[in-house]
Amino acid sequence: MPLGPVMLDIAGTQLTENDKRRLLHPLTGGVILFTRNYTDHRQLSELTQQIHAMRNPHVLIAVDHEGGRVQRFREDFTRLPAMRELGKIWDKQPARARHLAKQVGYVLAAELNACGVDFSFTPVLDIDHGQSGVIGDRAFHSDPQVVADLAHQLMLGLKKGGMPAIGKHFPGHGYIRADSHVQKSIDPRRYIDIDMCDLIPFRQMIDFGLTGIMPAHVIYPEVDAKPAGFSTIWLQRILRTELQFEGCIFSDDLSMRGAGEYLESMLARAQAALDAGCDMILVCNNPSGADEILNGLQWEMPATSLSRLARLHARNHSGSWIKLRENGDYVQAVREISGIGCESGELPLQ
Repeated sequence: MPLGPVMLDIAGTQLTENDKRRLLHPLTGGVILFTRNYTDHRQLSELTQQIHAMRNPHVLIAVDHEGGRVQRFREDFTRLPAMRELGKIWDKQPARARHLAKQVGYVLAAELNACGVDFSFTPVLDIDHGQSGVIGDRAFHSDPQVVADLAHQLMLGLKKGGMPAIGKHFPGHGYIRADSHVQKSIDPRRYIDIDMCDLIPFRQMIDFGLTGIMPAHVIYPEVDAKPAGFSTIWLQRILRTELQFEGCIFSDDLSMRGAGEYLESMLARAQAALDAGCDMILVCNNPSGADEILNGLQWEMPATSLSRLARLHARNHSGSWIKLRENGDYVQAVREISGIGCESGELPLQ
């Protein structure tokens, strides 16, 4: 059964009958995991093995595992720094910051890979304009070139650990104070201002071979009245045509308020995001909404989307936490990043 365009979540640390029903639906193509789905690395490995065994090709398993506030798995996993910490190091020691960014990416990917997770939605390519609380220290830096530089190194580390990189939140979420999780978000800038700043990391990372991109649930009224994730102007004209991005486009969570302000029903949001150019849509923490989409969506996956999704399966799922702990490169990387300042807690949402 080929992969479908819907990525949804599951209830807990083991699959329920409702979870299994949704995962076997032909429109399903992925699962996103949260902290509630995790106890320890053994439980996570068993869960991912069970999910992967249900379909062939197996559904994609993703997680928001950036570091700092947004690290879903803590117990057994290396505590990863907020990306801002790498930006602070760059200000004094750019070469060291680049090296550490690559090491962070490697540890992030290697640990998730060993537990059967295909990829994390990382790196954050937003610019720190000093205004966004929801982005804040998730951004590498206020200088777009530094963001691009460090994100590229993180991507190289992810690749070494067997994972693709997914950049977010296109074309940039860092300028506004509003949090699109809980409120309508509007960025009033002209396109030229966004292009000369926020788009720089996206443009460079696309040139470096970025595998996936997640657009923001933010409206840029000088460009389009629709949020970027529902906009053919942003996704087709700018991202695909002007920036020549050929990878996978993921919607941000369609349950977020930034999406709900645009379209009320989940089914309408799903259809609009796919029509605009998303290859896969996320539906999180909303079982009834997921069922509404699975029961009502009419969508045949284009061959190009299937090809893009196929590139997102992680390489070399070892399934062995012990084997990873015996890997010299991994041990060295953990040692090097352990001294970087880490933030505690995670986003209260999801």
